[in-house]
Formats: sequence, structure tokens, C-alpha cells
Amino acid sequence: MSSSTESKIAMAKTVVSTIGSVAAASMVARSIAREYLPSEFQDYLYFGLRDFINKLSRQLTMVIYEFDGFQENEIYNATELYLGSRISFNIHRMKVTKVPSEKNINVAMEINDEFVDVYNGVKFKWCLVSKKQPTREYHNHNHNYDNMNGSSTTTTDLRSFELTFHRKHKDVALNEYFPFILNDSKTRKQEEKTVKLFTLNQGTVWTSVSLDHPATFATLAMDTDAKEKVMNDLDRFLQRREYYRTVGKAWKRGYLLYGPPGTGKSSMIAAMANYLKFDIYDLELTDIRSNCDLRRLLVATANRSILVVEDIDCSVELHDRDDAMLFARKNHPREPARGYHGQHGVTLSGFLNFIDGLWSSCGDERIIIFTTNRKDKLDPALLRPGRMDVHINMSYCTPSGFRLLASNYLGITEHALFKEIEDSIGDVEITPAEVAEQLLKEDDPDLALGGLIEFFDVKRGENEEAKEKAQRLKELIAKESEREQAEIGNDGGFESNDASCFSGSHNWRGSGRLGGGRGGW
Repeated sequence: MSSSTESKIAMAKTVVSTIGSVAAASMVARSIAREYLPSEFQDYLYFGLRDFINKLSRQLTMVIYEFDGFQENEIYNATELYLGSRISFNIHRMKVTKVPSEKNINVAMEINDEFVDVYNGVKFKWCLVSKKQPTREYHNHNHNYDNMNGSSTTTTDLRSFELTFHRKHKDVALNEYFPFILNDSKTRKQEEKTVKLFTLNQGTVWTSVSLDHPATFATLAMDTDAKEKVMNDLDRFLQRREYYRTVGKAWKRGYLLYGPPGTGKSSMIAAMANYLKFDIYDLELTDIRSNCDLRRLLVATANRSILVVEDIDCSVELHDRDDAMLFARKNHPREPARGYHGQHGVTLSGFLNFIDGLWSSCGDERIIIFTTNRKDKLDPALLRPGRMDVHINMSYCTPSGFRLLASNYLGITEHALFKEIEDSIGDVEITPAEVAEQLLKEDDPDLALGGLIEFFDVKRGENEEAKEKAQRLKELIAKESEREQAEIGNDGGFESNDASCFSGSHNWRGSGRLGGGRGGW
């Protein structure tokens, strides 16, 4: 062995011996300090040594706790979601979870693992830390516990992310990296979100289930141009947050879906929810006892949601306040106007206050959808601009709607019977639901389309019979009205010139209105 090698070995032994001596001396000094020095002096030495080491280090560590008091830390949740999408191929151990109500499998960092992320050329090292923190629970004195004060000591996990990087990149971390993580997690959460359907439980609280409705704009039996206008309107609404804030309006949008039963109003709502990834709150007004209850329920709804009031003309008797009170005083002086029950029921004024009043600003990015089979029966107050911004006519089935249904149900885009069916659809009022029902009866396209043509003849006869009945009823009502007017005139009674109070015929024009024809806007 050469002399140089021997000298290196001797030097290494000296270094190891010195380190051992220093470590032993440190242990002895630490034991003496714990035994004889006051705790205050120990803390002073510890923090002084830590500050000295930190001044020598060029690294900066930020600690992001899971909770801030009793509130969740938004940055912690965003970081957990962000890192879960980044660590898949760069870490050896990871935590995998799945919530029963969700479809996706979630991946996250395991405790004490580290991950290095690079953002704009800057290295950020993440570490998930979990510390046991003692907590004290107080109990009844009739039981035996750890001490005589009737309390027991337990431990809870205090989890946090520690972010370490070069201290010169502090501004990059605070002003660029963290906002990037928050935006990324928001987008990812929205993409992976499971849409929920909320309904009222005994009219008092919201309960939810997963919305498994498969309807999308691609499968909706509606004219392509009309669907594109709806999607464009929704996209435009989502992008105008600052615009609504600038003009001083609540960030919400109102839609009225009107048309005969079976024209796809419910499917349209489901398609809008699936397109936006918005939860649906199905509001049944007849289950609500007062305006106070309505206010409490609406405040409990979340942002980025759709509030649905189906069959608004039948849900509750909401009439214009002045007209309803005038009608009541003239016809039933001792009875209150319909729809006005004080604290016992939802009033029109109370309902409208949540649509476009002060309470409408309690929440952002809300969509309100009303549906009705009879638009002409709605109170004019509900149709004013700002309450139902967009009117969508869910009409009877059109040729383009039929072709989409044939593609969805039979898997065909062309057939010899298409021309005859499209000509018949223009003459017969038939809903998309009725067409779909006929197409479901047979798997063979020839049999299914032939059965649909036969159904047209049946439907044509039903429509003619319904029109005759409606005409006879109209004539009967007119004769009865003339008779009553004659009796009032003969008795010298009060003759009202306000017969149009509840006539149900309203002419309203406004911007952003959809409808007017078969599937038109």
C-alpha cells in the first residue's frame, strides 16, 4: 500500500473520530441542557441556532396546512389535486382513493414522499408532512380516564405540504406558481366533476344524487342551428363575469323552455347541465310554505348551478300583484287575492325578488330555467326582461330532429322511407318523444319506420278530433260569457271592463328571444 493511500485512510479515520466526538459532545451537552437549563433558555438556544442555519441556507420553505382554524385551506386542496395529476410517472409510492358517488379514481402523494416540479425553469420541491398533534376531549366524570379532570388525550393528524425552493424565487412562487396551481385545479375539478341533481327533502333541505341522464346536445332531437345558438349563448355567459360586474348586474341567466309535453324540455335541461358541468337544483314551489323558506333554500344553492322550476304555470298560483288584488276586490271582497297568503305560501313579489331582486345577487354563475306547456298562461311579470332572458321554443318534431332520432335509435342516416316521413312530419303535430317511442318498438329499420308511418295516420285523426273539441269548448265558453254578461246587465250589477286581467294573452318583445316557429328562435 502506498504512502499516499495510507495518509488518506488516516485522515478519514481522524475525520470520523472527530465527527463522533462532536456528536457525543453534542449529546452530552443536550442532556445537560435538558436537565439543568430552564425551558425558556432552551428555546432561546434552539431558535437562535435555527435562525443561524437559515441565514446560511439559500433555500426557503413554505408550509401549507390543510386547515386554517376550522376552515379548509384552498391552496392545500388545489395543491393536492394539482400534484395528483403530476406525480403519476415520477414517484414510487402514491395514495389511491375513490369516493362511491364519483366515477374517477383519485391519485395523491403519500406521506413523507417528495416530488420535484419544474415551473418556468424554477425547481419546486414538494413534501407531504403529517404530524401527530395531541388533543384533549372532556367526558362525564362517571367514567375513568387518564386524569382526574374527566378528560382524555387523543392525537390527530396535522397534515401540510412543504414547498422548498431557492429564496430568490419567492415572488415567482407567490405571484405566478400558486395562482397557476389554483387555476389548474379549478379547471381540472370542473372537468372531472360528477354532476349532481338536488331535490327537496320534505321541502326543507336539499338532498343530492348523481345525475346519470345521458342527454347531450349531440343527441338532442332539435334543429342544429337552434342547438348551436343555445351552446353559443351558454359559452358567452360563462365568459362575461367581468362584464356583469362592470354593469352592476348579478351574474345569472334566465331561460324559458316552452312547448307541448314530450318536446324534450327535460332533456334540454340535462344537456345544458352535462355541457356546463353544473349541478341541478329542482325546485318544487308547491312544497315551500313561505317566502322565508324559499329564501333560505335558494341561499343554500351553490355557485355554477342550474335552478329549475318546471311547469311554472302549474307549480303555484303566481299572479301579478295589482291585477290579482283588483280581481279579488271586485269578485270576492271578503277573500284575499289568490296567490297571496301572507306567510302561508310563496307570493309573486317574494318569488320575483329571488329572480332579479336583491337576493338574486347571492351567488355567481347561476342559470335559472323555467318550463311551461302554455306560455300564454304565464303572468306578464314573469316574462319581463332580466327574468327570462332567453325564450326557447321546444316545438314538435322537425325533419332534422327525426333524422337525429333515427340515427340514435336505429343507427341509420338514410332510408327509402325518410322522404315520406319528413313530408308527414310537416303536416302532423308529433312530439320527439312520440317518434322515439315508435322507433323503440322494432330493431329492424324497415319495420320501425313503417310503424311510424302508420302512427302518423292515427296521430292525424287524434289531432283533428282534439281541434274539434277545442273549437266546441271555445264556442261554449263564449256563449256562457254572453249569457252572464246579459244577466249582469239586466240586474244592473257591476260590469267589469277588466276581463283581460287573466286572459293569458300577452304580447312581449325583447332581446335574446328564442322561438317563433318549429324549432325556431
